Amino acid sequence: MTTHEREITAPVDLCLPGGRLDPGAVGWTRRPLHRANLRGWGRRKRWEYWGVVTPRHIVGLVASSLDYAGVYGLYVLDRDTGEEITKDVTVPLARGAVFPERSGAGTAAVRGGGLEIRVDQDPGGATIRATAPGVEVDLRAASPQGHESLGVVVPWGPNRFQYTVKDVGRPVRGRLRLPSGEYAVGEADSFAVLDHGRGKWPYAVTWNWAAGSGPGRAIQLGGRWTDGTGSTENALFLDGRLHKIGDELTWSYDRTGWERPWRITGPRVEVEFHPFHVREARTELGVVGSETHQCFGHFSGRARADDGAWVDLDGLVGWAEEARNRW
Repeated sequence: MTTHEREITAPVDLCLPGGRLDPGAVGWTRRPLHRANLRGWGRRKRWEYWGVVTPRHIVGLVASSLDYAGVYGLYVLDRDTGEEITKDVTVPLARGAVFPERSGAGTAAVRGGGLEIRVDQDPGGATIRATAPGVEVDLRAASPQGHESLGVVVPWGPNRFQYTVKDVGRPVRGRLRLPSGEYAVGEADSFAVLDHGRGKWPYAVTWNWAAGSGPGRAIQLGGRWTDGTGSTENALFLDGRLHKIGDELTWSYDRTGWERPWRITGPRVEVEFHPFHVREARTELGVVGSETHQCFGHFSGRARADDGAWVDLDGLVGWAEEARNRW
C-alpha cells in the first residue's frame, strides 16, 4: 500500500485547544515544526530516545513519561566482548521529569534511582549527558547545516495519535567512561539517532523500527503501528537530505530466531538486516507490560531515492526491533 501524505512546511500545533488532534497537523516534515501541546492526563506518552553507534560500542538512552510513571534507561553494548551494561529505572508519576514541547529546542531531563539523563538542544545540535554507577556519557550530536529529519504525525483517531521525529545519521563526538575504561567518540566513524515522541496512544500497540547509518547515507524504516493510518515513517537520507518513502513495507523475520536475517521490502526498499547481537527486555506490572527484541547489526540491499536511482545500503550499522506494549 502506498500512502499519500502531505508535506508540512510551516509551524503547527499538534492539538486543538481542547486536546484533540488538529487535522492540520497530520503530515510529514523535513525539520521539526510541530509543537506538542498535549492536554489531559493518563494516555500521554512523551519520550526522547538516543541511540549511538561507535566502532566499539552501542549506547541507548531513554527518558520517557507515561503520565503515571517515568521510565528511564541506559544501555551500553561492548561490540568487541558482547558485555552489556543496563540500568533501568521507574519513577512514579514521572516526578521531576522535564520534556520540551518542540524537538530540537529546550531541555529534556530526568533523574531517579541513581540514573540521571539530560539533553540540551540548540540549533547546532544536542548535548547528551548521562550518569549511572560506573558509567558516564558525555556526547555532542551535531545538526549540520542543511541536515534534515523525518517528522510524522500518525492519526489513529481524534483522541489517539502520535508525533514522532526520527533523526538518523547525526555525527557525534565526545567520550564514554565505563568500568572497562574511557573511550573517545569521534565524528568520522560514529553516529547518533534520535527518536522524539509525543502523543496519546492506544492501550496495546506493536511496532517495528529499523535505523542504519554510515558516511553520507542513512535509512529509517517503520511498520505495523502505522499500518492503515495513511502515514508512514520511512525515509532514505543522502548527505543529510531526506527522501520520503510513502509505502507501507513488508517486514519478514523469525520470532523464534531473532539473530537470523530480517527482510524489509517495498516498491522502493529492498533491505536485509543481519544481526550480530540481540537485546531482550521484558516488563510485567499487572495490566502494564512490554516486550522488546532489539537486534543490532549490519544492513545490506538498496533503497530508491526521489529521482528513481537505487542507493546501495551495504555496510550501514544500526538496529531493527519489534516492540509490544500494553501501557
